[in-house]
Amino acid sequence: MPSLVLDIALPAERFRAVYQGRANRVLLFSRDGRKVSLPAHHLRPFLREAGIYGAFALEFSDAGELLSLRPLQ
Repeated sequence: MPSLVLDIALPAERFRAVYQGRANRVLLFSRDGRKVSLPAHHLRPFLREAGIYGAFALEFSDAGELLSLRPLQ
């Protein structure tokens, strides 16, 4: 199954747009330079007081459907 590594640095202030209804997707870039438009609700489990920071593995089907998103240690 295809996968990408995402380095996410998203301050809580910017993620607030999701909660205010002004955004429902987050545009991210993989380490290999590909653009990923991810529905914001997939990031909510990783939101901390400061925001979302870290490296994440995103696995998806051949059709482009998200299968999993997990933090890398």
